[in-house]
Amino acid sequence: MPSPKQMVSFYDPDQFEEFVKEWVPALEPRYAMVERHGGSGDHGIDVAGHLSRERLEGQWHNYQCKRYAAAVAWATAAQEMRKMFVAAAAKEFTVPTRYVFVAPRISRSLPRLFAKPTDCRAKFLQELSTTRDKLVTALTAEQRRAVEDLVAATDFAMFECIDLDEMLELHKTTPHWADRFPYAPFEQGPQELVPPPQHSEDETRYVQHLLAVYRERYPHAIDGLEHVPDVQEADDHLKRQRVAFYAAEALRVFARDATKPAYFERVKQDVYDIVVEVAARSYPDGWERHGAVMEAAGNVQLTPTALVSFVEPKARKGVCHHLANEDRLTWCREGEK
Repeated sequence: MPSPKQMVSFYDPDQFEEFVKEWVPALEPRYAMVERHGGSGDHGIDVAGHLSRERLEGQWHNYQCKRYAAAVAWATAAQEMRKMFVAAAAKEFTVPTRYVFVAPRISRSLPRLFAKPTDCRAKFLQELSTTRDKLVTALTAEQRRAVEDLVAATDFAMFECIDLDEMLELHKTTPHWADRFPYAPFEQGPQELVPPPQHSEDETRYVQHLLAVYRERYPHAIDGLEHVPDVQEADDHLKRQRVAFYAAEALRVFARDATKPAYFERVKQDVYDIVVEVAARSYPDGWERHGAVMEAAGNVQLTPTALVSFVEPKARKGVCHHLANEDRLTWCREGEK
């Protein structure tokens, strides 16, 4: 399979702009809105990150997407900058406070030039006076002076460039990564969650269902949760279930932060679709039903998603307790004995 970098390198301009739109919020999470503007008459705006609801009339950032075979160099950048300044001088929008060139390849000289904003502005102004760019030569003398005045008043520190390696590192942190690159390996999977000494609020319901099992099995020894440690078998059992619950919880958090929450919901549904039939059978008691369901859950075949490789048997069992939290699974039935 091609790597994510190879895949992006072969994107057409539309695909690349959509990729940039997914990546932009990871670079700057304060945006009120991110919009694509690419196309004919875009005035040099491909993807705009708006810092306020005023959008192009307020503070905003421009992401200029260049999906070329060759590395983006000054000549290409200057052409796009001229396009932006001409439109801004004509009051099409305010000058962005950040202007980022994003491309699979950036020439080494471009970031060095942007690193010296004063020199960069002087170079741009000098070229502006001699350019044969039709966008500039078509201006009236008054319009041209307006553009030159705007350029002279602009802090060129706003210009920068980002290459594909930097973009991919940030894109990994977005929920779009797993869909766009479903076969790309994650650098790390779910972080292990250790059950805390005290039960959390999120454990309340599934633990209540387990307590019903223990009361049924040990009616003379266990009445409340505080009695469970007095029965070794029940105490060990509860500890194992809590470990499984937190293995599934770690998976849920990983899906939320690194893939998509819907992937964890898919795992839950896959597990439920199998174990609900096992749970519906007759058993001597809730203890036996729970054991049968856990055994079945550990072997469930899952719908392929970017999450599947991280779903270990222990997490599959823990998913049953997430389902019990929603009362979709219960262990004890009246009149079984």
